[in-house]
Amino acid sequence: MGGVIEGGGDGEVLARVRGGESAAYGELVGRYALVAKRTAVFLGAGADADDVVQEAFVKAYRGLGGFREGAAFKPWLLRIVANETRNAVRARGRRARREELAAPLDVVLDPADAAVSLERRTELLNAVRTLPEPMRLVVTCRYLLDLDEQETAVVLGWPRGTVKSRLHRALGRLRDALPDKEVQR
Repeated sequence: MGGVIEGGGDGEVLARVRGGESAAYGELVGRYALVAKRTAVFLGAGADADDVVQEAFVKAYRGLGGFREGAAFKPWLLRIVANETRNAVRARGRRARREELAAPLDVVLDPADAAVSLERRTELLNAVRTLPEPMRLVVTCRYLLDLDEQETAVVLGWPRGTVKSRLHRALGRLRDALPDKEVQR
């Protein structure tokens, strides 16, 4: 597994790209496509690995202005691949959860189970509606829109600590309002 010495290969190519020779970027793509795909696969991208790698190369190209001259390109690129893989895995998980939530509406195996499930959801949604607005917003973002804490903080324009504390208080209120039901901790 021979590597490319940064100063002798990548630095020269990057200088050409920065000098306006955008086609030279193809040399870097050719040089690192396999290791980028291997990284994406090993980190869990699965069937999405090619898309992840393509998006990572596009983001790297767009981000070249912020790339520190003389720094190693490969680790920088692979960090982008890792971030894109994480995003793809997260998106796949959200998609799977949405499909699981929708499935009972599409396929009713046992009408009694479906009725109980619908009743539980209705009770929970009614309890969420009674929460004060900040608590209702944070619960909606985290659990109904399936956003993580950071995404919720961005959407609501709150510090992450505020999201955590309001979510904790909201879940406490929901546990009190629905004592016989499971409320995530």
